Amino acid sequence: MRRNLDGSDRAIVERLSRDARVSNREIAEQLGVTEGTVRSRVKRMEEERQIRITAVTNIDRFKDAALAYIWIEVERSDQTKAIASALADVTELGFVGVMLGRADILAITMVRNAEHLAEFVHKRISVIKGVRGTRSTLGVNFIKHDYRVARIVS
Repeated sequence: MRRNLDGSDRAIVERLSRDARVSNREIAEQLGVTEGTVRSRVKRMEEERQIRITAVTNIDRFKDAALAYIWIEVERSDQTKAIASALADVTELGFVGVMLGRADILAITMVRNAEHLAEFVHKRISVIKGVRGTRSTLGVNFIKHDYRVARIVS
C-alpha cells in the first residue's frame, strides 16, 4: 500500500533535497522527532518509490558541454509510447517524456557542441522507426538550475 506524503515526510524530503548526505539525527533534531522516525520514514518512502536518493551531476562544472533539448514528432500518435520506450533505452539520454503541444516527445542529453548534437540526432534518434522529425535547441547559459526540480511540489 502506497501512502500519500504527510507534512513530516515532506519536511524530510525538503531537507534531503538540499543535502542528501545530512544525517538522520540532524533531520530529527530540526523536526523535533526521533532519529528512528526519520530513518523509518526515509526507508518507507524509498521502498514505496516515493523518493530516490542519488548523486546528481553539476552541469555548471561542464564548460565544454551544453544541454540539448530534442523535440520529437512521431508519425502516428499510437506509436508515441513505443518510440518513447525506445528512446529511454538510449543511454546518452537523461530524460525522455511524452509531451502535449507541438512535439510528441522531449528528450534531453548533454553534447559537446552543435555538430555533436546533429550527429547524435541523425545516428541515434532519427533512425528510430516512427520518428517523423526532430527540432533541437541547446541550452548554453543557465541562470538557474535547481537540482531539486524533481521534488514533490505541495
